[in-house]
Amino acid sequence: MPNADILRPHRTPLVAAGILLGAGLGGFVDGIVLHQILQWHNMLSGQLPPDTLVRAKVNMYWDGLFHAAVWVLTAIGLAMLWAATGRADVPHSGRTLAGGLLLGWGMFNVVEGLIDHALLGLHHVYEYAPNHLPADLGFLAFGLALLLAGGALVRAGRV
Repeated sequence: MPNADILRPHRTPLVAAGILLGAGLGGFVDGIVLHQILQWHNMLSGQLPPDTLVRAKVNMYWDGLFHAAVWVLTAIGLAMLWAATGRADVPHSGRTLAGGLLLGWGMFNVVEGLIDHALLGLHHVYEYAPNHLPADLGFLAFGLALLLAGGALVRAGRV
């Protein structure tokens, strides 16, 4: 009789890959949409407003480092996903992967919102608003909603 543990599906590699991919892709959404398209903030705009060319270049440099970091997260997540798909004990579940992606994006938002916005004050979601709190709280609430939805999808993807 075969070992029962060998036959039992392991979803952890798929969830872990999804979390890293979700954090990286969520970081790209933040950087591309909020930093570049809407121009609501830069990585250091709460501490170093981009009101001169030098300050704008410093902020752009740190935005670039941020994008490099989320690229690395995404690349590692992709490598983990590739490794997971080659394993017979890892079920191929779109719900589980999508749940991991949402968990990762939600974790990104909550960690970034608490550390960069609230604790360190590096920037706020909408740096140039007279009151930062509503947008910062909305960012955290969106992150929490992503965490709840991700957790539900991971649970729904159980085999």
